[in-house]
Amino acid sequence: MPEPTDTAAHRWFGRKPRDLSPAERLVLTSTKERRVISRDIERDFDGELTFGQRLADRVAEFGGSWAFILSFGLFLLAWTLLNAVLPRPFDAYPYIFLNLLLSMIAALQAPIIMMSQNRQAVRDRLDAAHDYEVKLKAEIEIMALHEKLDQLCTREIEALLARQQEQIDLLTRLLQEGRGGSPGP
Repeated sequence: MPEPTDTAAHRWFGRKPRDLSPAERLVLTSTKERRVISRDIERDFDGELTFGQRLADRVAEFGGSWAFILSFGLFLLAWTLLNAVLPRPFDAYPYIFLNLLLSMIAALQAPIIMMSQNRQAVRDRLDAAHDYEVKLKAEIEIMALHEKLDQLCTREIEALLARQQEQIDLLTRLLQEGRGGSPGP
């Protein structure tokens, strides 16, 4: 039979249920009901993303990859070589049009990457909170197992002591019978 919530809260957290955080209440309830607390935070979080958020994540992922660095390096090299060898370059040195394009790309890419990083920070906070819940429940379950083992050991020791006392009593009675039944000196 599960113990009452007040008793369990005081036993595991040393507080009343109303003083527990939402995470601690969730852990206490799931422990009492013997329910699994772990869940796939990634799937839950990614399932709620809008198209724009998923696009921002992909842009940030590509913008921080070697594929982007190498392809952009090749683009810059091609731009420079093309404008160096053409008789009438479309963007002559000092490449003012290229600088404008790079500034516009940076102006768009930076906020997109920041949006993705902010979302990743939220995901990380959810992961950390979930990890705390799972670890807290595991700790409570381990303490409960220790208590059960201690109770089993105590019962076993008590049973052994009772049997030992019975044997001592039997030996004492046999010794007394042996002394009383044999002729004295």
